[in-house]
Amino acid sequence: MSRLRGFVAEHRALLRIGGVDARDWLQGLVSNDVRHLAPGRPVYAAMLTPQGKYLFDFFLVEAGDGAVLIDVAADRAAALAQRLSMYRLRRAVTVEAETSASVALVWGDGPAPAVDRALVVRDPRTPALGWRVYADDGEAVPADVAPATRADYDALRVALGVPETGVELIPDDTFILEAGFERLHGVDFRKGCYVGQEVTA
Repeated sequence: MSRLRGFVAEHRALLRIGGVDARDWLQGLVSNDVRHLAPGRPVYAAMLTPQGKYLFDFFLVEAGDGAVLIDVAADRAAALAQRLSMYRLRRAVTVEAETSASVALVWGDGPAPAVDRALVVRDPRTPALGWRVYADDGEAVPADVAPATRADYDALRVALGVPETGVELIPDDTFILEAGFERLHGVDFRKGCYVGQEVTA
């Protein structure tokens, strides 16, 4: 019997990155290796200042149509879109808000939740944080998943030592290695250059 809990994460938002240059372009901007991105296998990463300080953290998710979804804190989504557009230059890349999809967080004992017409991926930071569900129709939490709240999720992530945007992760102040990004699989030291890499490495 499933013992999963979950809720629609209204504090999260999605951006859609499209275009033939999207992955190569992201590779030069984020702390993790975008080449690891694959269907069902998201990548957790950060975007840094040139001085190596934290700006944004997010999940990169294969959208299935060649695009990449960025799952980011809702109150940082507009600033992230603006920052990404600043680096776009002449690259064949589009940056758009994905307003038709919802994000749900599901965790607990049991198999992955089954959701029709949705992307279901394991949280790459730690299996204990469960799954992230992306659904176009707002039906991201299955009926057999017990309802939970953001406070429930926050209690879990704090117990696991996982930092949160705007709480333990402070823009223009935090260094990601001090925040545990290596332990949380959010940085790759072998990937080559990206903004802020010199300080982080």
